[in-house]
Amino acid sequence: MRNYIKQWFAQRFDLEGMNKPLQKQLHKPLPKHISWFHTLGSMSLFLFISQVLTGILLLVYYRPTVGEAFESVKFIMTTAHAGWLYRQVHAWGANLMILVVFLHMLRTFLTGSFKKPRELTWVIGVVIFILTLVFGFTGYLLPWNQLAYWATTVGTEIAGAVPGIGEFTKTLLRGGSGVGAETLSRFFVIHVIVLPWLLFFIVAIHLFLVRYQGIATMDRVGEEKQPREGEGIPFFPHHVLKEGVVFFILLGLLITLSIMAPFELGEKADPLSTPHAIKPEWYFLPMYQVIKYFPKLIGIFVTGLAPLLLLLWPFLDRSREKRLFKRPVSLTIGILTISSLLFFGALGHLSEGKHTFFGKTYEFDIYGRPRPLTVHLQE
Repeated sequence: MRNYIKQWFAQRFDLEGMNKPLQKQLHKPLPKHISWFHTLGSMSLFLFISQVLTGILLLVYYRPTVGEAFESVKFIMTTAHAGWLYRQVHAWGANLMILVVFLHMLRTFLTGSFKKPRELTWVIGVVIFILTLVFGFTGYLLPWNQLAYWATTVGTEIAGAVPGIGEFTKTLLRGGSGVGAETLSRFFVIHVIVLPWLLFFIVAIHLFLVRYQGIATMDRVGEEKQPREGEGIPFFPHHVLKEGVVFFILLGLLITLSIMAPFELGEKADPLSTPHAIKPEWYFLPMYQVIKYFPKLIGIFVTGLAPLLLLLWPFLDRSREKRLFKRPVSLTIGILTISSLLFFGALGHLSEGKHTFFGKTYEFDIYGRPRPLTVHLQE
């Protein structure tokens, strides 16, 4: 039977011609410095596929209307068979995908893999990262709960402050003057139809460039030599086995987080009741906190420089060295960037709240400045 099927296809397609490039890619040797950190790209792809599959399962029950969105998510979490699990896997997958794509970019930056001739691969990677953030932003509103509603309100207000196109952008996102049914409908279409297909084609181009150009070695720009047959590390089965191990670890992590630390649905969105200290998700917290220290326009300009610099970085860093400690300027910028993200992210988390450290409670203002709480005892 197997031979008959193979013969049937062989009479209609050039199987030998199709098999040669496939075998070439499977056995294409990789540079010797390839490590477990080089599986971050595959982890990002796995999480994207996981998001698509769990998203399809959620769509079976989800209703994108103001009156039914919250109740449909509640039904998924409480009644649908295993609905709580794939809803939590989807929620945690969104967070992990943003983190893993960021770490993948960080690894590429640290190893200098963005340098000539791979500038376009880096630029497409930055676009993937930005689209992943948009995925998180648009998907956050869909459960139509209080936090999502008001976080979206704040986010679209910030977009509306951009000079020239701000008001148009805000109206385009909201579908009107306020966050409502049109906003939910637009975010649903963007999240479920536009972004998956857009990201699919961009990821396909990114993967093609990676396989076509090969993984960057640590040689200086212009002196790079790709390993020949019999040299380096074989892609199959050695590196594929690594990616398989990472796949099962990541799958186990997703399920463990879904069970041990589930996301709460909260209360249904109420436009007439504003919760205290509304904040965006963790991946927007550093930018949100930075904006507080400047007038709105200047704050937006400062935070808007980050994605622009990321896109232009391969054309700004013209040194031929790839090894990190031979690139002191890049090393300094990288350390400062990571430190500022952690610092302002922590300030954003602490701001507008009460937190206890070493038995003493502090109240943090909007800028993240602590003030000890004094207890007044009555006789």
